[in-house]
Amino acid sequence: PLIKGGRGDRHPPYQGGQGGSTPPLSRGAGGIDTPLIKGDPPAYRHPPYQGGQGGSKLKSIFNLIITSYLMPYSLVLNLTPRSPIYPNFLTGRHLHALFLTLVSSVDQELGNILHTAEADKAFTLSPLQMQSGGKTINSPQWRYERPIAPKTPCWWRISLLDDRLFGKLTSLWLNLNPKHPWHLGSADLVITSVLATPQSVQPWANSCTYQYLYENASETNREFDFLFATPVTFRQGKFDSALPTRELVFNSLLNRWNRYSAIPFDSIVLESIFPSFFDIQTKLADEAYKNQSFGCVGEIHYRLLGEVEPAKIKAINALADFALYAGVGRKTTMGMGMTRRISKDKR
Repeated sequence: PLIKGGRGDRHPPYQGGQGGSTPPLSRGAGGIDTPLIKGDPPAYRHPPYQGGQGGSKLKSIFNLIITSYLMPYSLVLNLTPRSPIYPNFLTGRHLHALFLTLVSSVDQELGNILHTAEADKAFTLSPLQMQSGGKTINSPQWRYERPIAPKTPCWWRISLLDDRLFGKLTSLWLNLNPKHPWHLGSADLVITSVLATPQSVQPWANSCTYQYLYENASETNREFDFLFATPVTFRQGKFDSALPTRELVFNSLLNRWNRYSAIPFDSIVLESIFPSFFDIQTKLADEAYKNQSFGCVGEIHYRLLGEVEPAKIKAINALADFALYAGVGRKTTMGMGMTRRISKDKR
């Protein structure tokens, strides 16, 4: 199997098999004037989808790049609900089930594998967000007290750490129909577009190769600023810890980097990393979790001190940039641990 076993979190049954027979997006047939998958990526990224019928030529381009490079993807799906989405269906478990439904619509076997896998999984999910003029970009909402009204523009981030998973889902991205509804609890919603490259108002979208992340990591930058956008928590033995120590944060990134990048780091200089600024709070995570999980949100700045080799600095910078895709801590497939590196001026 693509993803193998350990521990995992349970979720509602997913609605596998939906959406596989819907017609592909077509400018002519569907009356859509803009491509479903948007972006203008540099040459090292995959080509943007330009509408059409998803013919063999376009798919072969995707397959060539998917099989030639190892890439993480951070995709932002823009969605619009057709009916109210009630708070009890906005939990991490329900969004996890929606993702499995999307997967199963094009690959039922893969959907079953992801459903039963109990180890570190090759994807992360954000909570569903309402578009609100940039307010939710740095401070996403993960708990709702009121329903999301119909026709409210929303976005949802899905990151894929293993491009074999993206490859399995290529037909899904190519054939998404903006008129076909997907179910989130009792609500129907439609996917209107998919972003795969950074936008001025949407920094959570991006894609590049692991090789690019490594080669472009700085050998001199000794400062690392992170935004913990949704509650971050770490498993220590039988219990959770919400305190983002250097060991917990960077080992979380290191483990996922070594699992998926094919550019493993034997070790990192944890003893030289020190927190020098932090503006963090403890927040209650998704109420649907047993025992009411708590996590850390906010901003934290780490700094490398002392003599450190350039290669070791480069490794830490690569891991810091990788945080956008991997998240930090546990339950990242349920909306927790959503993390990205930010610049000091934005801090």
